[in-house]
Amino acid sequence: MALQRIDACRFASSSVDDTIAFGELVASLVEDGDVLVLTGGLGVGKTQFTKGLARGLGDERPVTSPTFSLMAVHDGGRIPLFHFDLYRLEHAYELEDTGIYDVLGYEGVCVLEWGEQFQDELTDAHLSITLTRDPDDADRRTIALEAFGARADALAVGIDAAVGRISGAEGMG
Repeated sequence: MALQRIDACRFASSSVDDTIAFGELVASLVEDGDVLVLTGGLGVGKTQFTKGLARGLGDERPVTSPTFSLMAVHDGGRIPLFHFDLYRLEHAYELEDTGIYDVLGYEGVCVLEWGEQFQDELTDAHLSITLTRDPDDADRRTIALEAFGARADALAVGIDAAVGRISGAEGMG
């Protein structure tokens, strides 16, 4: 894996495979109730990360972005993964119909693509994962973590340490 730690809670992915592998690494650290808010433009790798997360949890079924169904459940792993794509929602009241409030912060891990637009209506406790495309290299992404809440902070620290170990950059930044 060529995933590299840039500095504290910031990483460089040089391929789709790196982004998937990052999701697998995160899967080893998530617990019931964790909420991950994925932020980034179209095609930046949010669904690729989620593929890795599902695989790392032990669910080998295909993962696609639930753009039209709004939610997909991947429950073939050690804990359920609830994958929401909120891109098509325009108003906060539309969240009620997604089923998000039934699972958010309770069982399994919730992944919210495009969740940042409804942050005030969702949960204060979450880990924000922002994926940004490098303007000079179409395959390269920067992945940045921002923790909100004690559990999210512990998760971010664990992810940072794990990436540091595999990239040989532990203690940098």
